[in-house]
Amino acid sequence: MHPDLSPVPHDTVAVVVLGSDDSARVTDAVRSALGQGPAVREVVAVDTHGLGRPPADPRLRVVRHPAGSDGTPRDTGLDAVTAPYVMFLDSGDALPPGAVDALLRAADGADAQVAGGLCVRRELPSGREIPWQASLYAEPAVLPAPERNPRLAHDTLSVGKLYRTAFLREHGIRFPEEHAPHEDVVFTARLWAARPRIALIPDRVYVRRVHRSARRLSLSGDWQARTRAHRAAHETLLDAGQKDLARAARAAFLDHDLRRYVRELPQRDEAHRRAWWTRTREFLAEYDAADRDRDPVAPGRLIARVLLASPEPRDLTRLRELASRPARLCPPYARSADGTPCWSEDLPGVGLEQLLTRPVRQLPLAVDAELRLTARGRGVLRLRLHDLYGRVELVGPLALDVEWRHRGPDGTTVRRTVPLGASTDGGWTSLTAVRPGELASLGHGAWDLRLRVRFRDGSDREVTAHAVAGPGLLRRRVVPNGRHGVLLVQPYATHSGSLALRVAAGARGLVAVSRARLRRLVH
Repeated sequence: MHPDLSPVPHDTVAVVVLGSDDSARVTDAVRSALGQGPAVREVVAVDTHGLGRPPADPRLRVVRHPAGSDGTPRDTGLDAVTAPYVMFLDSGDALPPGAVDALLRAADGADAQVAGGLCVRRELPSGREIPWQASLYAEPAVLPAPERNPRLAHDTLSVGKLYRTAFLREHGIRFPEEHAPHEDVVFTARLWAARPRIALIPDRVYVRRVHRSARRLSLSGDWQARTRAHRAAHETLLDAGQKDLARAARAAFLDHDLRRYVRELPQRDEAHRRAWWTRTREFLAEYDAADRDRDPVAPGRLIARVLLASPEPRDLTRLRELASRPARLCPPYARSADGTPCWSEDLPGVGLEQLLTRPVRQLPLAVDAELRLTARGRGVLRLRLHDLYGRVELVGPLALDVEWRHRGPDGTTVRRTVPLGASTDGGWTSLTAVRPGELASLGHGAWDLRLRVRFRDGSDREVTAHAVAGPGLLRRRVVPNGRHGVLLVQPYATHSGSLALRVAAGARGLVAVSRARLRRLVH
């Protein structure tokens, strides 16, 4: 398909940019908005902490949002807009070249009140980009109303979309101050409740810049505010008669928010875990049984069922693995007294019988990864695939595609396929060499391990691998290397427990890694 390069109307779009206490980040965001071309009539910069010295451009207007004023800064910016269409842009983020034109063509061509495109999260300092809700924007689509695709409820971002200004004002769609910092969740629920006509495009239209190490979880603030926002969004959709969208919003919380926080939970202290567990059980108890029990072995729903079945925190490491992407259900694989698969012997009520009929490509298969390094920095990776209630044996695993993927903007990969053989202690195993020097030549920094299991019938399943800890494992080494002189090699477990490898070559590489580690500590 050739891109649509038809002319777009001039002076049609306003971009509302939020200020912050980092004037350089605001300036970068404003420049990316002004750089969209003549379709942009105005860039409205909302001053909350001071904007420094923004670019000189007649299209730039600065409006003040004093502390203690009514509404949110975005509402202040929206009130100042004079253009027929409006977008929102956070400080530090960016609009890629051509984003406004692509969204405007889609909105005009479909006579849509909302046009949306692909938003990506760019992790700093690596530059790796992760798409948000990519399946929604896989191909162009026009929806007469949001209920035609309830999956829209999973996209809770206000950014990456172009709105008809009059539509927002006519329906009183604003950002709820009481739900900051998660006002987007309620704003998008209010938007879908108003039943706009929507155009979706696969174009990359928004870049969110996130310091990977800067993510912080706070029970007293972030988590409770998030659950309150999701509760309000659900009520908004129900009040509008949008039952399918309300149900999809519940599912989105389980699949995204709950899984994200469970991955972090093992790192928290006991008091935090207990408080989080109690608060989350209270929120999940509000779910209708149909919302919880539909597809009961889907990872988010299974985590919710374990939470509701146990008044005390338990199995945190196993839950963290289940929350990974793709999900991993690690042993033990227990059965109840009547032989039905279940979560554990002491939680037989959390049944897993649906795993017996679930397609293999959707099973939460578990692979253990044990990486041993020699004194000279060479590695041997032992991979062990677990059976899952006999399902894996039925389809016959033949081989593993082993891929090391660089966590950088180019996503460089190193792949090889290795055979799987039956193990004497159950499951299937494979051995493969790891050459950190080769990886370091292609890019220093983090490399993620991704696997694909290939089966006898031609089917396959993408999986990640649980990082096995133990004596001599997951330990940093500085080793001599013929090509690079010196090599830093560090296998480690990610937040979700997956195996990754950090490498750096030569003195410069060691300095770069040290600086990156210092930045993570500072953030």
